[in-house]
Amino acid sequence: MLRTACRAGWCWQIVQRTYVPRQYVARREVQQSSTDRRLLLSTPIFYVNAGPHLGHVYSALLADAMHRHRRLVLGAEDPGARLCTGTDEHGLKIQQAAAAAGKDPLVFCSEVSEQFKDVFNHILISYTDYIRTTEERHQTAVEHFWAVLCRKGFIYKGVYEGWYSTPDESFLTDSQVMDISGKRGNTVKVSTESGHQVHWTKEENYMFKLSEFRLPLLKWLENNPCAIYPERFYDVVLQMLQEDLPDLSVSRERNRLTWGIPVPGDVTQTIYVWLDALVNYLTVVGYPKAHESWWPGAHHVVGKDILKFHAVYWPAFLLAAGLEPPSRIYVHSHWTVHGQKMSKSLGNVIDPMDCCNRFTVDGFRYFLLRQGVPDRDCDYYHEKVMKVVNAELADALGGLLNRCTAHAINATQNYPFFSSACFPRTPGLFEKEALSRVTAEDYKLLEFVECLPSEVNDHYGNFQIYKAIEAINVRVKQTNAFFQRHVPWKLDRDNTADKLWLDTILYVTLECLRVYGILLQPVVPTIADKLLSRLAVAPHERTLKGFQFLARYHGKDCSFEGRKLGPDTGILFHRLERQNLHTKQNMSL
Repeated sequence: MLRTACRAGWCWQIVQRTYVPRQYVARREVQQSSTDRRLLLSTPIFYVNAGPHLGHVYSALLADAMHRHRRLVLGAEDPGARLCTGTDEHGLKIQQAAAAAGKDPLVFCSEVSEQFKDVFNHILISYTDYIRTTEERHQTAVEHFWAVLCRKGFIYKGVYEGWYSTPDESFLTDSQVMDISGKRGNTVKVSTESGHQVHWTKEENYMFKLSEFRLPLLKWLENNPCAIYPERFYDVVLQMLQEDLPDLSVSRERNRLTWGIPVPGDVTQTIYVWLDALVNYLTVVGYPKAHESWWPGAHHVVGKDILKFHAVYWPAFLLAAGLEPPSRIYVHSHWTVHGQKMSKSLGNVIDPMDCCNRFTVDGFRYFLLRQGVPDRDCDYYHEKVMKVVNAELADALGGLLNRCTAHAINATQNYPFFSSACFPRTPGLFEKEALSRVTAEDYKLLEFVECLPSEVNDHYGNFQIYKAIEAINVRVKQTNAFFQRHVPWKLDRDNTADKLWLDTILYVTLECLRVYGILLQPVVPTIADKLLSRLAVAPHERTLKGFQFLARYHGKDCSFEGRKLGPDTGILFHRLERQNLHTKQNMSL
């Protein structure tokens, strides 16, 4: 028995399926958690050795859009969803960064953590919990988790010897390091994954019996083919598990690392920062006393650089503690800038607050979610942002709203009445009365827009938000073509037939815009609110629960007909000018 996602929404049905070997499955769809279960969505907790940049914001936006979309689909019937984010504040890198800044580590962490919170608040991340690993509740959770692992016999004390990368806070095997030429022509060993320099380290640590979990992890993945998405990252993890897993050092000598949670009962050791950090996903749901109603309904959004920690170490820790692995791990790739990796040394780190000033908050959100493709790296440059948001938000979407709500064409400023004689469900039904002027393209438009919520829902379920936005954008263009095709500004209001047809054109266009506004709420909440307010769509009418498109076309009553439009507050989205690429400006929507 397998669970498969219903295309009508995040609902589920049980179906009987014949087992098909994975290599013969042509297309894999993500299976959503049952909607009768609470959902925990999480971003990574971000390391505070430096302030927030584009990559951090992208992780948060992906999780935020999915969180908002769930509320959009389920409305008041949502049994509960949380979105947690926050900062990871322990470890050697933090200790060194604080020392370099001449600050107490907690003061240093608080300052940088506040920067992350300010950015996330500014960019409208709808988090419900902001966790800091320096909080007392988190230390309590970590200490309890450690005690459980010890009690179950998965932690022992031993001597670790091997390569260590301080920037990655990770020990590496011989196969994970390589030689490169240093600046002085000397040979330097670096991590093959991150490129950071490694050093040979030997010390007494507590070790976690990771070696015992290779087969359980393989079984978990076999039984949960959608546990990691996109599929290419599932395959990466499978490849990691083809070789034996060495036991993992889960503590550091405290004389080297003082900034962290001490090992319970051993003041000479500090808990490994990644074991500490990963437990945050349990901390936010009340572990160890109140997590059962939320776990294992966890969906983690992470960058590909921390895949091993979330898809190998974390599930192994959970299994060892007697808990189920997370329901889903969504993995995204990175952003480059003009084809180069973001780097302080190159001076090309993108400041999110600067981008919000240049392109507006919604414009920046739209671009990242529209252009970001999780399974491959994407390139950022300011000119691309301006081109995308001008074409799709200002011209296509904003232009359509302005054209069909302008006083010159909608003099009464009402949601007009629909005429079934002008737009019959059966083509040609009223041809004798010469009222119908509908074309085949018009019927296709209605069909495409009616299917749009389901299509968008599928894309969100498959962690392809960019495809959801593309689908909406295609329909916006089709609706503009519909409006242009029938040149309503040329119709004579004093002619009864023309008046009926004009109202019908406006009704259809406004109904399409209502769909787009509702579906764009997870992406551009401010613009969507402005659009829906202009259409007089009340807050309780902005979810997909009980949603009806073109009710009058389907012979049903429509509560919007004759409703007074909301106030005209101006242009939906102002076109960006080239000067915004070079100067910081505050722009309001």
